[in-house]
Amino acid sequence: MKKLGILFAVMVLLTVVGIVQAEDAAAPPVVKDNGLHGYFDVTYASRYIWRGFDLYNNNHGAIQPSVDVDLFGSGFGVNVFYSRSTTASFEEAQWLVPTIYYTNKFFANESYATHYKVAWSFYDFPHHVPGRDLNAQEISGAFWWPKLLPWGLVPSYTIVCMWPDRSGSATGDLTAGWAHIFGLGYDWVLPAIMPETKEQVIHLSAQAVYNDGVGPAPHHFKDGDNVDHDWSHAVFGATTDFPITKSLVFIPGAYYQNSWDESVNSQDEFWVTLSLRYLF
Repeated sequence: MKKLGILFAVMVLLTVVGIVQAEDAAAPPVVKDNGLHGYFDVTYASRYIWRGFDLYNNNHGAIQPSVDVDLFGSGFGVNVFYSRSTTASFEEAQWLVPTIYYTNKFFANESYATHYKVAWSFYDFPHHVPGRDLNAQEISGAFWWPKLLPWGLVPSYTIVCMWPDRSGSATGDLTAGWAHIFGLGYDWVLPAIMPETKEQVIHLSAQAVYNDGVGPAPHHFKDGDNVDHDWSHAVFGATTDFPITKSLVFIPGAYYQNSWDESVNSQDEFWVTLSLRYLF
């Protein structure tokens, strides 16, 4: 009850913020053509918290380059993400994650308009010896409802299924499982603080995660324990965008995790991210 009470309190806070701030706060629609669009991104994270787990133990940071390409407005896209610890002692835990995804929506004109994104990801550990023992695959489906709630609040739900890349791997079934992520987001519109901009948008988010056994291979490879089937944690975040040029954007973020289950994380976490993104 304490876990759900904390999440409910934050949701109420976001609702109050929405009541006070939401006066035509919705962002203008994005107009896309059929060209090839996407971004290159380089992010520094003060620590790498992945679905509740502190992947680089003792709170080491990470450098995380990525590229995302929208394939000609078809709804299909490709993302490639790489994470490397800022310290050499976690070299075997570096991973390269290519993802293929499709995004679309239905019931577009209804209050229950549903946006969705389905994806397949492959987790590769290029520096681990021997070879593919830690590699894993994942499928996921994310759904969000931008018109369902008042005041600009956007609920979401993501389901994840993860499994080892091959049978007989070093992790056995320790990486296999499901995760259910329940979220709530809100864009808080403030007066512009940068020249030549009309407004400053703070993207607020809250998520609660039910972990049904899924975990990252390096964590289990070291500890050798299964993840509990339980509510594992909640994460609260805030990010914003600062345009540098028409194509270059600086994106700072701050996050707090309230950890509930010791098989995922035994302590609460706070971290920041600093991203430089080039749009094309």
